[in-house]
Amino acid sequence: MNMQSAPVLDPPAPKGLDDTGLPVVVMRDILLKTMFRRNVEQVTELAKVLALPVPVTQELVDLCRTQRLVEATGTLHANSGGEMGYQLSDAGKARAMDALSQSEYYGALPVPLEDYGEQVKRQSIRNIQITRDQLTGAMGHLILPPDLLDQLGPAVGAGRSILMYGPPGNGKSSISNGIRDAIGDQIFVPRAVFYSGQVITVFDPIVHTVAEELEDDPTQLRRTSNRYDRRYVKCERPTVVTGGELSLDMLDLVYNATSRTYQAPLQLKSTGGVFIVDDLGRQKEPPQALINRWIVPLEESKDILALQSGEKFEVPFDTLVIFSTNFHPNEIFDKAALRRIFFKIKIDGPTQKDFLKIFAMVAKKKNLPLSEEALVYLIKQKYPTINNVYANYQPVFLIDQILSICDFEGIPYQMTPELVDRAWANMFVKDEKIVK
Repeated sequence: MNMQSAPVLDPPAPKGLDDTGLPVVVMRDILLKTMFRRNVEQVTELAKVLALPVPVTQELVDLCRTQRLVEATGTLHANSGGEMGYQLSDAGKARAMDALSQSEYYGALPVPLEDYGEQVKRQSIRNIQITRDQLTGAMGHLILPPDLLDQLGPAVGAGRSILMYGPPGNGKSSISNGIRDAIGDQIFVPRAVFYSGQVITVFDPIVHTVAEELEDDPTQLRRTSNRYDRRYVKCERPTVVTGGELSLDMLDLVYNATSRTYQAPLQLKSTGGVFIVDDLGRQKEPPQALINRWIVPLEESKDILALQSGEKFEVPFDTLVIFSTNFHPNEIFDKAALRRIFFKIKIDGPTQKDFLKIFAMVAKKKNLPLSEEALVYLIKQKYPTINNVYANYQPVFLIDQILSICDFEGIPYQMTPELVDRAWANMFVKDEKIVK
């Protein structure tokens, strides 16, 4: 039976200022800073920048008018449907500059952290029910042992944590990317969240792929744009991929001392999606230290972050974490750490039969005619020199080498024992002493 995940529930658009969940002073200051920095005068334009419905934006502008921080310009703008213009009063400018000295953040209003936590539950990665067909479709370009999908399916469906280990060059990274592609639905990512007087930006165009949405037709009575809270961006489930460059400080809040604003760390940006730690064991911190940092999040679905003041607070942790390593797990983790990782899956090199399947598939794709003589030479003469250890990367490597040699020699694409020898020579470096 092909089960589908329940659709993600949209965060409802605020109908009034109270629905935003934010202190009035915070909203007022962000409006003033936005008008000061962006020089926006019309309510419809302000609504877009603040990510609020127009009536709620008007309510905020009217509030600032009663406080004599904003005043009407007295001009109706013909190019915006005769809409009234607004500008900051002298008191408004002074307040905007004072607010900017405390934090440079302006633009989209943030979402209270508590409200975001509720939205995370509504769109949890653990709500996904992935089918064999979805996983097979996403991995279709890979030749995988049949029992591997048997292990991967439940692991991905659980949305917990996966450790893939095994010799290098056998597609652990490709499998990680296949898992990401198989998930394939959409969630809502806040532009920023608000906690304890601080704004933390979350949406990151480098990490988050905005989902395509139909633009509203202004002539239509029914509009869709305000059906959900525009302080969120509708995105594909995010994927963060890190490798040897990952360090523990990359998992902390990023504070910009100049603008006095915070940026979410990588794992918070990946909420609702996949966080891939590739090449575990190549980082400057030992793998055990990295795993220790993840223990609370993996077990309790929450992470602990700290503000500059030292105040610690909880944020949701709803991420499928995939660790990938070329080391045996017993070499780099203690038993307690291994217990915390939900699924351990070994990714081995292909059998000779699967190696030949991959080789034939790659050769066909790259227009290299196969030669039985050259293939027999490769299997019987070359592979015994490395104890018949096959790896998934080798067919692509060898075929690309053969094609490059043919191009250089100006001969038609072909496979011969001599070309196999030349390609093979580039796959390994001979052990020898270099005289300095």
